[in-house]
Amino acid sequence: MKTKAVRLYGKDDLRLEEFELPSIKENEILAKVVSDSICMSSYKATHGADTHKRVPRNVAEKPVIIGHEFAGEIIEVGDKWKKDFAPGDKFSIQPAMNFEGGPVGIYSAPGYSYQFIGGDATYVIIPDEVMELGCLLPFKGEGFYPASLSEPLSCVVGAMHANYHTRPGSYKHEMEIRDGGKMALLASVGPMGLAAINYVLHREDRKPSLLVVTDINQERLDRAASLYTVEFAASRGIKLIYVNTAVENPVELLIELSGGSGYDDVFCFAPLPAVVEQADDILAFDGCLNFFAGPSKAPFKAPFNFYNVHYSSTHVVGTSGGNTDDMKEALHYMGKGMDPAGLVTHIGGLNAVIDTTMNLPSIPGGKKLIYTHIDMPLTAIADFGKQGTALFDQLDRICKAHNGLWNVEAEKYLLSYYEKN
Repeated sequence: MKTKAVRLYGKDDLRLEEFELPSIKENEILAKVVSDSICMSSYKATHGADTHKRVPRNVAEKPVIIGHEFAGEIIEVGDKWKKDFAPGDKFSIQPAMNFEGGPVGIYSAPGYSYQFIGGDATYVIIPDEVMELGCLLPFKGEGFYPASLSEPLSCVVGAMHANYHTRPGSYKHEMEIRDGGKMALLASVGPMGLAAINYVLHREDRKPSLLVVTDINQERLDRAASLYTVEFAASRGIKLIYVNTAVENPVELLIELSGGSGYDDVFCFAPLPAVVEQADDILAFDGCLNFFAGPSKAPFKAPFNFYNVHYSSTHVVGTSGGNTDDMKEALHYMGKGMDPAGLVTHIGGLNAVIDTTMNLPSIPGGKKLIYTHIDMPLTAIADFGKQGTALFDQLDRICKAHNGLWNVEAEKYLLSYYEKN
């Protein structure tokens, strides 16, 4: 079967190509990709290429398919997996497999490391290790885009689980955010920050009593506040405050909002020394700083108050991605009504992948969602009504009926339109 895919050959060298996939082996699965959400990690992999931890050193000779936040449906199943999967099953994939036998060892992941599987493709071959490690995840919900967004949401889930706290006189670390504690999400109204807000407000087993969300862009803060309202947070028992920290003394303001105590759990969503320093400055006693945002360059450093480390038990953690259980948890909450559509601001086709990936930091808005079987320029949902075509006029009408958000109805209309045309 032929596939069309965006492949990485070297630094800043992405190519949209059509080529023949090999026949599947008895332990492999042939699948159709429907949607892929473009991640900053793909931008970093593209600019790093063979120096990136997840990209093979021989990528120039054996190019890899990019894209790791994808969903689709199964087409053909090898004999080994016929008892577990069937043609027509919808799926999502956990790319962070932690599999030592992959192309780059434990860092191997679909969308970075493999020749025949990645999200920015029409058809892919799912290798045996994905199923063996339980990383091919059934998706029972409506549509495809929620399953694509389960991977970025799992990163947030994993970060929350990775935080920890201690007790004076004990050396036992108590994993997790502090239930009923005070939480601050700094620089957090980008795509991943929105995912974090969404998750915190919907989580069933534990939650903060106070959630402070910051940024220096008022427009983005206002959008976040319209998607995840103070009123809804209150119904969940959480006091939610949105704060613009473009003020003379943001630390003083944030400490005041905490009631003077500081914050038990602080998440840093921007890889900037100033944001890390601000996060450190607002930690409470035994406060945990989660450095969520991955820097693009290795020699990243920021000041940290080691007086407080010694006397106030402050500490720092970091995570990169979520594990399979985190992704299952994300799918669980989406099955119970948590819609991740607030992350998505742009829609495009496979033809838009290269420019979007190469220039992702300079494209405003949230997640860029790609439908791999269509040709469509990357278009902001807010600009659908300005395009002057019947397709975009109808998509604009549907999205406006859903609070300006992407939705299953719009997805179905888009896919059916291209099937008919």
